[in-house]
Amino acid sequence: MANPNTDPLISRQLQIEDGDLSPACVMTFNASDPSGAGGLTADITAITSAGTHPLAIVTGAYVRDTAEIFEHFAFDDEVVAEQARVALEDMQVTAIKVGFVGSPENISAIAQIATDYSEVPVVAYMPDLSWWDESEIDSYLDAFCELLLPQVTLLIGNHSTLWRWLLPDWPTERSPSARDIAKAASAQGVPYTLVTGMAVNESFIDNVLATPQTVLYSEKFERFEATFEGTGETLSAALCALLANGHDLQAATAEALTYLDHSLDAGFQPGMGHIVPDRLFWAQAESDENEDDAAQADNSAPAPEAPAGDDNAVLLSQPPFELPTNGTTKH
Repeated sequence: MANPNTDPLISRQLQIEDGDLSPACVMTFNASDPSGAGGLTADITAITSAGTHPLAIVTGAYVRDTAEIFEHFAFDDEVVAEQARVALEDMQVTAIKVGFVGSPENISAIAQIATDYSEVPVVAYMPDLSWWDESEIDSYLDAFCELLLPQVTLLIGNHSTLWRWLLPDWPTERSPSARDIAKAASAQGVPYTLVTGMAVNESFIDNVLATPQTVLYSEKFERFEATFEGTGETLSAALCALLANGHDLQAATAEALTYLDHSLDAGFQPGMGHIVPDRLFWAQAESDENEDDAAQADNSAPAPEAPAGDDNAVLLSQPPFELPTNGTTKH
């Protein structure tokens, strides 16, 4: 168990001030996803992209492709807890991310770990569970509310998902605002809520970081004419890693949304299903730029301009996403 008198974020800041630039450690609880669209694959690549070291705890496994989830097999809660506790006894973790963990028993085990390491902030992402059996959904969400939400620092989810879960008896035709959802989350002990995918009009969606009292940050994005898998996992993992690196909550939210936007811009279709965010877009963009520099140095003919509407042209015309240095706030 961690020293309860030691704040990992303060310790992290002291390490940075002392010149220790080793990556911060982020623990993530999630299921293995063989398609690479979401789950631990999304977490690991996003956490690494944000300059931190992922400690990936396998809570189960999906049977899925890039279009849909067919089945999920949850690991035994003792196996989940043992993975985490052995790693926590060896390494100092500065943030914890919780995705889909498969069973009320696993939720209980993770909640106990979060209680034992109460100084570590917890970022929880609630995905759409409509693919699952209704009775399993109900028992999972009830356990999440009762056991884990009181330990959660930041809850992230799509507007419709959080609405159905936290405000099932919403009384009016008006859609609940981000603050309405934040109030419902706060009643369960959550101080901050990031509500994504809020419809503004046919062309734009809003993403809002809120408390019951106020909106702390919001950013509108133009809708993509495509269906993506793994967007919420990408955003939540990147945001958690940025918090672990010492960014404040608003700066981390802004940076994570920028990262997600670029990942979607560079998204690709590896199979016959939906588009997957390219969470390592920054590596490809840098490679392309280096090749262009080499071509110019060799007096080669300049590369032809990308045709209008080309996704890479859109990406490269924007300022590149810069990998954050450890503990340096960019905003």
